[in-house]
Amino acid sequence: MPAPAPPADLPPIDRLLAIMAALRDPTAGCPWDVEQTFATIAPYTVEEAYEVADAIERGDLADLKEELGDLLLQVVFHARMAEEQAAFAFDDVAAAIADKMIRRHPHVFAEESYASLDDQKIGWEEIKAGERAKKGRDASLLDDVPVGLPALTRAVKLSKRAAKVGFVWPTAEAVIEKLHEEVGELEAEVAAGDLGKARAELGDVLFVVANLARHLDVDPEDALRATNAKFVRRFQHIERRLAEAGRTPDQSDLAEMDALWDEAKAAERA
Repeated sequence: MPAPAPPADLPPIDRLLAIMAALRDPTAGCPWDVEQTFATIAPYTVEEAYEVADAIERGDLADLKEELGDLLLQVVFHARMAEEQAAFAFDDVAAAIADKMIRRHPHVFAEESYASLDDQKIGWEEIKAGERAKKGRDASLLDDVPVGLPALTRAVKLSKRAAKVGFVWPTAEAVIEKLHEEVGELEAEVAAGDLGKARAELGDVLFVVANLARHLDVDPEDALRATNAKFVRRFQHIERRLAEAGRTPDQSDLAEMDALWDEAKAAERA
């Protein structure tokens, strides 16, 4: 016999928590939900965050509402698994972030004031440093930059953290000069046929690119997403133009497709 669905007149968050508890019930729940762990759910959590970003990028507020719900479900899922282990529950998660926001905004919830936005950013970092120290995370300035972040995003955060103590290229021009140097080293390893060293040098190039993005105040993930979208648009133009001639890309050649690419590029600039 199926379990009764939580009543629709419950407060929405209570209803969602009850639904998740039912899904995780060892006897009457969903077998897939029951067998999940923090580790198996984590990739879905990351994926849902990207889908939120995608809806924002597209300006689709109806889709954003749905994607935010999917992301909230991930929080509820993790909190439920933690509650089953008597570690913490959803209310503890909500209370912790509420306390953190009050603690990190003394200019709003206490008597402190900042003379400028830059001063506020400095104050924010000082508060975070105090939080790290209380958690025993003061061994390294870089300890709490999450390993699970997208690599380009983590590179920006690592370099930003190191920059706070003066370990930084002073200008964007200096970063570009370093980029040329790293590309030269990559070219040398490619020419030598050493793919292992080429892989390492490519990593160095990407790290410098992330540093350049930080200097230019550009999110490299956003920039790359925009370029990915541009690539899709232009390649689809190639496909359409070839389809008009009754052909597919594999029936074309690089020279023809490159010309059609330039055609798409010119149309975008017109």
